[in-house]
Amino acid sequence: MAKPVVALVGRPNVGKSTLFNRIAGERLAVVDEQPGTTRDRLVAEAAWRGIAFDIVDTGGVDPFANAKPSSEVGGSYAPQIRAQAEQAAAEADAVLFLVEVESGLTPADHEVAQILRRTSVRRTRPPAQILLVANRADNAARRVQAVEFFELGLGDPIPVSALHGQGIGDLLDILIERLQASPAPASQESVGLPIAILGRPNVGKSSLVNTLLGEERVIVSPEPGTTRDAIDTHLTYEGRPVTLIDTAGIRRRGRIEPGVEQYSVLRALRAVERSEVGLFVMEAPVGVTAQDAHLAGLIVEKGKSVLTIVNKWDLVSRGETDRTLYAEQIRHRLPFLDYVPILFVSAKTGAHVADILPLAFQVQSERWRT
Repeated sequence: MAKPVVALVGRPNVGKSTLFNRIAGERLAVVDEQPGTTRDRLVAEAAWRGIAFDIVDTGGVDPFANAKPSSEVGGSYAPQIRAQAEQAAAEADAVLFLVEVESGLTPADHEVAQILRRTSVRRTRPPAQILLVANRADNAARRVQAVEFFELGLGDPIPVSALHGQGIGDLLDILIERLQASPAPASQESVGLPIAILGRPNVGKSSLVNTLLGEERVIVSPEPGTTRDAIDTHLTYEGRPVTLIDTAGIRRRGRIEPGVEQYSVLRALRAVERSEVGLFVMEAPVGVTAQDAHLAGLIVEKGKSVLTIVNKWDLVSRGETDRTLYAEQIRHRLPFLDYVPILFVSAKTGAHVADILPLAFQVQSERWRT
């Protein structure tokens, strides 16, 4: 069963990354006094009172970004940061909406509250639990001052100091109570072996699915970001059922564009949770990128079996020697995957695609061997 997802949302520089690190129990997010430091979501596993959940850090929501020059908060990234946080709120089971007592109630706080309300109305699933968190309430006077945020109409503000750890236990107690009281989301059952296909945009994930199926069952396009949701496709391989979970591509930091892509990173992360095997797809002409390393690490951290799929090999292939050297380069760049099989394929020509499913079953069987 997938863990609940909790998103941290708020205007820039209210302490979201500090609270994220406090809840996660380690310094995973970059913390800086400069507003707009966090430009992409960061996910960590956390637990309280025996309940595990994923905590998601977001960039600050700047409601007035379009009216500001690029030199101000968030710069040219501000619209993307806002859309990123909106998507996190839309996908999360609970939202911790951070405000900041030292600065007091601001017009931006009011606008963020409106964004959260609009997002909640658009959800097809039960609305997210929204907890109003008043940060930097590190003394008695500031805890009293936190009452002013009641004006936002999102319930009683919960005073905390993320930096000093004050009030965090009370916050998590309330969060867990809300999560337990929420209706359980509809289960999304996978048939047979669930295999998630993950990679950066435009590495050929959907083309790979279509080649495996031998028919056009998902949209294929040369434009990055065509696949917006995780798409389940069922098939039978040698009498064994398989669910292929195609996902939206995950871009590198700071390069997620607004619009059609709609920040589907969180959905891709949910796909990893639902899978047993992760097909980590990279493209041969580009090689291993920093985002490839981040994504491959995520699959490993979630405890899934992994296959490295080097797609578009037809564009660079010259022989077995080149394949061996290329594999050595991958293992050098991704030493934590030194045990993982590497397949060189071409979704376009179909070369070696037929080897993927047999190897997926094999690595899954090896993982559970005692």
